[in-house]
Amino acid sequence: MQPLALVVDDEPDICDLLTMTLRRMAVTSHVAGSLDEAYRLLRQHRYDFCLTDMRLPDGDGLELVRYLQEENSRPSELPIAVITAHGNMDSAIDALKMGAFDFVSKPVNLERLRRLVELALRLRQQERVPDQDGSDRLLGQAPAMQRLREQIAKVARSDAPIYISGESGSGKELTARSIHAQGARADKPFVAINCGAIPTELMESEFFGHRKGSFTGAHKDKAGLFQSAAGGTLFLDEVADLPLDMQVKLLRAIQEKCVRPIGASDEILIDVRVLSATHKDLAAEVAAGRFRSDLYYRINVIELAVPPLRERAEDIPLLADTIMRRIALHAGVAPPILTSGALDTLRNYSFPGNVRQLENILERAFTLSDRREIRAEDLSLEQEMAKPAEVRYSSPSLAPGTGQDQQYPYPGQFDPGRYQSLDQFLQAIESQAISSVLAETRWNRTAAAQKLGISFRSLRYRLKKLGLED
Repeated sequence: MQPLALVVDDEPDICDLLTMTLRRMAVTSHVAGSLDEAYRLLRQHRYDFCLTDMRLPDGDGLELVRYLQEENSRPSELPIAVITAHGNMDSAIDALKMGAFDFVSKPVNLERLRRLVELALRLRQQERVPDQDGSDRLLGQAPAMQRLREQIAKVARSDAPIYISGESGSGKELTARSIHAQGARADKPFVAINCGAIPTELMESEFFGHRKGSFTGAHKDKAGLFQSAAGGTLFLDEVADLPLDMQVKLLRAIQEKCVRPIGASDEILIDVRVLSATHKDLAAEVAAGRFRSDLYYRINVIELAVPPLRERAEDIPLLADTIMRRIALHAGVAPPILTSGALDTLRNYSFPGNVRQLENILERAFTLSDRREIRAEDLSLEQEMAKPAEVRYSSPSLAPGTGQDQQYPYPGQFDPGRYQSLDQFLQAIESQAISSVLAETRWNRTAAAQKLGISFRSLRYRLKKLGLED
């Protein structure tokens, strides 16, 4: 049975173009010239896809989007896309926020339209033949995690850009992967990139690709990340670290849905869903002039906030058991048991590095312990460190109370009873600062050195001196 689409537009020429394109894709279509007629057809038929113009004789496309979201018993079941005037991004973003699947601008690019329809129909077919959605990637029964999974299930049914906020190590990439796994692009590539780990001079080539001979060292054509993620999802982690000139180019790529490789004369149409994340306060970055407001509103159509681990301490036993089983499986041995004392210690720890830090703590305990059980002392967490850090600061070179953005945990004032010397106290600060940046960059030492403002050789020396080498 052929899919059935509803086309809502009052311009005969546009309707003919759209229905002809759909017919060539083996899609049957009904046409409505007004909202009232669209409402009548929606009550009479079960459609697989809806495409509506924004300007109609008796209203606009947003009213139809709102109707489908509020009146249907399953509001997200029918994918609906809107047709907007060229350059009218505000209307498109409003439609996406209200639940529209996607949008296409006039004059309608037929190749873009075909890809949009294919994606919408693929999403519709997933409802009829449900499969593994990947939602078990994010473990936890805390209310915040249950709410996050519900939000993921909802936003996965659109193609709108999603901004994922949360602290380092809290699970932002896992959230992005779950959105991808539950969406229509699940069988296509998921490409993740840490924007802070790419050297500035290579960014344009990495994102958009280049042609052979376009610059020194370009010995052959290279596809960029947008092309590598064709049909799938591009996840921009730490997007706040992009320089301003690259933000301009990224904005154009997202809005126009096309890229121009370095040295190419023509633009290439792209078909990717863009998800982005950062541990920074992106609104504050915009206010400070470090992030473009137009790009912020473009990537932040819908925001998902990933809760820090300290706000869902009840999930720590489940997470710890799952992590320990995975570590033991890789080692080919039976998983050790976490004693009640060890679990209590973990529950009382503030986890500035969140789930990633929990993984590191358990892996270290597993490696160093030779018993069948992991006790509190095996976790190597001092009682003082089990309290939330009271002061945080943004750079190892800044003292507390500078008014800067706060990021690294500060181990309190110098206490002769805790630290044998000032050198030991300063090394504790340095160790926490370096560990935090290494966690952010996923142990990319080159990127970590750049963030810390020191040379790679200096970072290697400090890692060895502080006993942080893996």
